[in-house]
Order: sequence, then C-alpha cells, then structure tokens
Amino acid sequence: MSTPHTASSSYNKIYQISKKHHGYRYIVAILLLLIIVLFLPWTQNVRSTGRVTTLRQEQRPQNINAIIGGRIVRWYVKEGDFVKAGDTILQLTEIKDDYLDPQLLDRTKEQIDAKQQSIEFYTGKNEALQQQFLALQEGMRLKRQQIENKQLQQQLKIKSDSATLVAANNDYQIAQKQYQRQKELFDEGLVSLTQLEQRNMTLQTAQAKQMSAQNNYNNARQELAILQLEYAQVLQDYTDKISKVQSEQMQTRSTQAGSLGENAKLRNQYANYSQRQAWYYIIAPQDGQMVQAKRSGIGEIVKEGETLLQIVPPFNDPAVEIFVDPLDAPLLNTQQKVRIVFDGFPAIVFSGWPKASYGTFGGKIYTVENNVSPEGKYRVLVKPDSSDRPWPKELRLGGGTQGIALLNEVPIWYELWRNINGFPADYYHPEIHDKKK
Repeated sequence: MSTPHTASSSYNKIYQISKKHHGYRYIVAILLLLIIVLFLPWTQNVRSTGRVTTLRQEQRPQNINAIIGGRIVRWYVKEGDFVKAGDTILQLTEIKDDYLDPQLLDRTKEQIDAKQQSIEFYTGKNEALQQQFLALQEGMRLKRQQIENKQLQQQLKIKSDSATLVAANNDYQIAQKQYQRQKELFDEGLVSLTQLEQRNMTLQTAQAKQMSAQNNYNNARQELAILQLEYAQVLQDYTDKISKVQSEQMQTRSTQAGSLGENAKLRNQYANYSQRQAWYYIIAPQDGQMVQAKRSGIGEIVKEGETLLQIVPPFNDPAVEIFVDPLDAPLLNTQQKVRIVFDGFPAIVFSGWPKASYGTFGGKIYTVENNVSPEGKYRVLVKPDSSDRPWPKELRLGGGTQGIALLNEVPIWYELWRNINGFPADYYHPEIHDKKK
C-alpha cells in the first residue's frame, strides 16, 4: 500500500526530496570567477570635477569697465549681441565740473599757443641780451687794448724823459764844476767878471733844464699811474655791465624755462583731455558676445573702473580645469592622460577600465598649478589629446566636466586592499611608465 506522498506525483516533482542537488558547484564557480576578477588589471585614477575653460586667458570672459566716471547716454548693443573688435558698445557723457566746458580742447589749445608765443618772445630777448653781452665783451677788449697801448706809449715816454733827465743832470754837474773853476780863476784875477757871469748864466740854464727834465719825468710817471687807474676803472665798469646783462639773461632763461614747463604741462593736459573724450565711447576690445550687463538704463551714473558688462570671446583653444585634493596633486604630471566627461554628453564610465568606457574624451595635463585655491585644492589645466577623438564643437565656457586622471595599472585585489586601508594611489610618472612599457 503506497503512502500519500508516494502516490502524489506533483509533490515529488515540486520538492524532489529523493534527487541530489548540485548548488555547491555554482557557488564554487562564482568564487572562482571572483578570484579571477580580483587578478584582472585595474587602472588607478584620480577623479575630480571641473569646468570648461581655455588655455589662453584672453579667450576667457572679460569684464568691460568704465575707464572714467560718467552718465550713460546711449547703448549701441544689447545682451546676447555679437560684436567685433572696435565696435562701440555704449556712450558716456561728462559729469565732473572740470571737464564740462564743450570747448575745453579749443581753450586749452589757445593757452598753449599763447604760452608758445611767450616762449618765442623770451627767446628773442635772450638772443638780444646775448648780442649785448658779446658787444660789451668786445667793447671791453677794445678799451683795454687802447689803454694798454697808451700805457706802452707812456712807458716809452718815461724812458725818454729818464734819459733826458740823466743828460740834464750831467750838464748841470759839468756847468757847476766849470763855474767853480771860473770863480777860482776870478778870485786869482786871471779872468774877468764878464767871463764869470757867463759861466754863472750857463750854470743857471743847466739847472733850469735839469728841473724841467725832472718835472717831465715826474709828469710821465704820474700819467702812467693815471692810465693804470683808468684801466682798473674800465675793467670795473665793463665787468659791472656784463654782470648785469648776464643776470638779466639768466633771469630771462629762467622765465623761459618756466614757460617751457608750463607749456609742456598744458600740452599734457590737452592730450589728457583729448584722450578722455575718446573714453566717452566704450569700445569692444575683441570679438565676442555681450552678456551680464550691470547697467541697463539711460542716464545712469557709473563710477570710474565700474564693471558695465562682460564679453565672451570665441575660444579656439578649449581646455578643462579640474581641482584635485592636495593628497592627489603629487600624482599628477604634465602630459599625463586624462579622460573627460562633459555635462550634456551621454557617457558610460568604467573608471578602472578606460578603454571599456563610452562617451569620454581624451586629454593631457597641460599644467599643475603650484598654489592652492581658496577651497584648498590645486588647479589642473587639461588640453585635448591630439591622438584621441576631437572634443565636441558645442562646448561652452563654464560647462561642467568630470576628469579622470589615469595612473598605474594594478590588480583589482590590490586596489581593494588599498582603499580598505585608506592608502593613496601609487606614485606615477608618465616617462617612467612609458619606459616600463
């Protein structure tokens, strides 16, 4: 007699109590598969977020500032417009009372012309004083030469009078001796009184000539002394006149130099006024799109250096800036490969198997900055990898990105062990890695 269990075929088919199970085989297979997976290669990487930028700073968004303060008169563009370099963006008008005169440039030019005429007049006066100075020097030279010639003549006359005086002295001495002898002969009675009187007359004549020669000699010496005094007086007079002319000439030159300085200052003001009027028009520094206007109305007052709006130039050198932790910064080097994921572009990412990923773009590290950002991270610039597919043309500045910097290839078990223990990734250098390959 059969039991109810044996009689029920459905029960046997469902519970299969009498059959042997092989589940352990699946468990072993799964374990073997896990062990095999643990020895598969895994690419270590450093992941970080960033945004789209450019390698060249002049291709990044640029603030357009008001160089001078003023009042907005007219806008020539609106937000979103594309402009060329040199296009007028807006016009300002003056608000400072120092520049409100509409004929400021013309009046400043008149001041410059007047000051230039004053400089020319001082130049003419200086030339006239120079001619006067030369004339006085020439007059002093001629007067000195005239007096020196007179002195030379007087010295010759002194020599002549000296010789005449010597001769007169000799004649007087001879006449005096002859008179003494004649007197002795007269006392002895050998000569007459008439002869004695003739000798006395001759003596008186010689004495008179001696006195006349002496007077002429003294007068000649006195005349030479007078000429010397006159020579000193002429030098004094001409020196005084020349000094006065030189003093006036120096004063004229000083005034002329002051006028030149004032003229240069006026020219500087004229150039500043002219340049300031050119700053009434805000000009686009380069091609780009106008965005983020800070001022919108007509008649609004803007301050000097205030930001009016931004211009976003077209960029031909796209790049990505990512920010990494200080712990990972030593692992990054220039020319190191990076996989980029752009926001808005679908991608399937296997960070450890970059070749199995889809939708990522290749890049190379262009530079790693040495200074830390305010957020405590280091900025890394990544440029496109020329050996990989080109980056999308639809990229926009500031778009979000994710960067995966590729490092060493290690087994999966090693990577799991490293992460469990909190160890950093292995030190990586592109050149050493290439040599090992």
